[in-house]
Amino acid sequence: MTDLGPVVWPPAPISTERLVLREPEARDRAAVIELFASPEVGTYLGGPQSRAEVERAMPGAPGRRPGRFIVDLDGAMIGQITLTKGTGHLRQAAGKAELGYLFLPQAWGHGYAAEACTAALNWFAGVLPGEPVVLAAQTANTRSMRLAAKLGFIEVERFEAYGAEQWFGMWTSATSDD
Repeated sequence: MTDLGPVVWPPAPISTERLVLREPEARDRAAVIELFASPEVGTYLGGPQSRAEVERAMPGAPGRRPGRFIVDLDGAMIGQITLTKGTGHLRQAAGKAELGYLFLPQAWGHGYAAEACTAALNWFAGVLPGEPVVLAAQTANTRSMRLAAKLGFIEVERFEAYGAEQWFGMWTSATSDD
């Protein structure tokens, strides 16, 4: 992953009606480990990592890097959003900002992902006006497909990768409903 270019990082925390998007803090470590070790979260990401593996990879506080937001609900981490320049792991995303999101299973179904992603995309449109954002998801991941549509991503193509059909979409502030 690369940075977002001229964007000053970190921004001030972004508040929504129910959530705060902020930088990772030491207190988030247990929740980040739970997130990456969750079988449900790992279903469409090649499977979960073992808890021991995640703990070894993160001996201290979760890493801070441009474009990584912790999604906080009432002082507790419930997920994370990333907005990073694509490195080419998918040729379609190379050089473009790519949206990623992971939420703890207990946070699913409450609209938090849509609320947090909308806030992150609005922030992005404010700091890099006119820049597109891309998103890739397995078509079998119906929750991600619904979220992409709700956020205003437009399908660009479908392709096969990682042993499954993938959906690739693009968002710009000009095509969003906000």
